[in-house]
Amino acid sequence: MKVLITGSAGFIGMYVAERLLARGDTVIGIDNLNDYYDVALKEARLARLTPNSGFRFVKLDLADRAGMAALFKQERPDAVINLAAQAGVRYSLKNPLAYADSNLIGFVNVLEGCRHNGVKHLLYASSSSVYGGNQKVPFAEDDNVDHPVSLYAATKKANELMAYSYSHLYGIPSTGLRFFTVYGPWGRPDMAYFSFTQAILAGKPIDVFNHGKMQRDFTYIDDIAEGVVRILDKPPVDTPPHTVFNIGNHQPVELMEFIGTLENALGKKATCNFLPMQDGDVPITYAETSRLRTSVGFSPSTPLAEGIGRFVDWYRGYFAC
Repeated sequence: MKVLITGSAGFIGMYVAERLLARGDTVIGIDNLNDYYDVALKEARLARLTPNSGFRFVKLDLADRAGMAALFKQERPDAVINLAAQAGVRYSLKNPLAYADSNLIGFVNVLEGCRHNGVKHLLYASSSSVYGGNQKVPFAEDDNVDHPVSLYAATKKANELMAYSYSHLYGIPSTGLRFFTVYGPWGRPDMAYFSFTQAILAGKPIDVFNHGKMQRDFTYIDDIAEGVVRILDKPPVDTPPHTVFNIGNHQPVELMEFIGTLENALGKKATCNFLPMQDGDVPITYAETSRLRTSVGFSPSTPLAEGIGRFVDWYRGYFAC
């Protein structure tokens, strides 16, 4: 089928596109290639996709209403995977308008494209951040998510509500994907595992928030891509046709254990600068994944040491260090 992937130069976007191309799907990728982080990394990801004859790239911003409408009308994709967004909890405290443009206005443009062009399934990136400071763990899809602790989380919750309304009003099958701390080769430089690696190799201290008393459900990128593709092939049939899935490893790891795993892979110790909890952060993320297993027969399981080892190998090769 023909699949439109927004954020195709992004971390998850590249991996999902590669899987779809490998099985013979046609992929139309769009991305605005903004400078939130190193554009060269985004271009290098794209360079892995562009040699494939089934891939075509269009540089486009989701907030460009006319451009998005024209693209949907021209391509008429069978399915859409919306992975483009302004990411990052902490950056949302500094530049909230970027989140309004990409995550809210941009997402309405995606929904309108689906509405007017017969899209058979819309997948869209949500986030574990929607669970906010929930005390009950593991986080399950039916838990209350009405108390976001960052604007980023609020925009992702808004995306779920917006998609639900379009499913209800126009019958668009749509599925929200609550990703849990995605990591691996080709990842985002603003993520802790990436910036920690950079600092440790440079002999610089790393900032460890909440004095290290945090847990994260680290989910390896191959598992994320596998889950996305399996879900793509099973549009919801409920009334309205909308659902959400957690995609997480179901094994939260203490932050200090994570740092130790990274130190072992690098063969070098970290110097830790312990700090209080940052605004917008949460002490734990922990995915309940039984809905995912029941629906598509799969849930993430890559051990942290294996995934971190692969990331470090890639990092040393990509940066020649």
